[in-house]
Amino acid sequence: MTVLLDTRSFVLPPERNATAPPEARGLARDDVRLLVAGADLTHAQFRELPSHLRPGDLVVVNNSATRSAAVDGRIERRQVAVHFATWLDDGGWVVEIRTTARTPFPAEELSAGTVVQLPEGARATLRKPWLPAARRLWVAEVTVDPRDLMDAYGSPITYAYVPQRWSASYYSTVFGRIPGSAEMPSAARPFTEHLVLDLIAAGVVVAPITLHTGVSSPEAGEPPSPERCTVSAATARMVNDTKAAGGRVIAVGTTVTRALETAADQLGAVHPVNGWTDLVLGPDRPARVVDGLITGWHAPGASHLDLLVAVAGSSTVETAYAAALDTGYLWHEFGDSALLLRQR
Repeated sequence: MTVLLDTRSFVLPPERNATAPPEARGLARDDVRLLVAGADLTHAQFRELPSHLRPGDLVVVNNSATRSAAVDGRIERRQVAVHFATWLDDGGWVVEIRTTARTPFPAEELSAGTVVQLPEGARATLRKPWLPAARRLWVAEVTVDPRDLMDAYGSPITYAYVPQRWSASYYSTVFGRIPGSAEMPSAARPFTEHLVLDLIAAGVVVAPITLHTGVSSPEAGEPPSPERCTVSAATARMVNDTKAAGGRVIAVGTTVTRALETAADQLGAVHPVNGWTDLVLGPDRPARVVDGLITGWHAPGASHLDLLVAVAGSSTVETAYAAALDTGYLWHEFGDSALLLRQR
């Protein structure tokens, strides 16, 4: 059996990358595998999720919908892909420039004043790095509303481990209602309407937050980017009532975890929020309100792994990842899932 000494430095064999949606493998969305890790390890299918939760648990979901945020562009004569990560309060946009092979564009070839030509004669002019000293993400001034370009010319943001192109419908979730995410909040992808009804019939409550995701694949050592999030008064009240009644709060994904923990005070009470979050969960900031999370499998070195540990503890996460590597689970947005539970 694989023994993980450090969840941030394990080796992921290339064949563990899910290179296509499960539908292309003849599976329904909720037929992907689910590893349940808490006091014990259980291997299941995602559609069996209700049997691994309890009446009175609260499942919190992200209702942000994914935009087709990748738009083709050109720097002088070189073709590039522009990933529109998020919009800023001053009207600017955070962008990432990548090659047409979907690899990072050489940082030394980008600088303040670089102009990216976009469809219909639009231009994006790089202004400054967004998160110095990293130079992956740039603040840009765009001559048109990029949302119009995304609607007309955009495609889902993809990476090299998915060789084929898939339409936007494959990058949607059943909960997505408010457009704004650059990439799919993928932990929710296996949910179906039927499964949501099964949860409700089992006495599990479902509540939404909104967190608009930025782009992934950060540079080594780069922290998670700030993201826009909203936790409503109604959801805050449901979280607090659930905790008071002895139920568990289960976050669907790292996005929901980040939003709820941003809204939590030092005693674990959740309050409404509406704005930006730059919260980074990890050894210095463990989870205060989230008791478990539903998540996909994250690549070695991903900062999300620290968040998993902050919720479920290092032993649970390391045991789960070792079991997933040993038993053929698939990684990334089209892969399999886990339910990681904190041990009280």
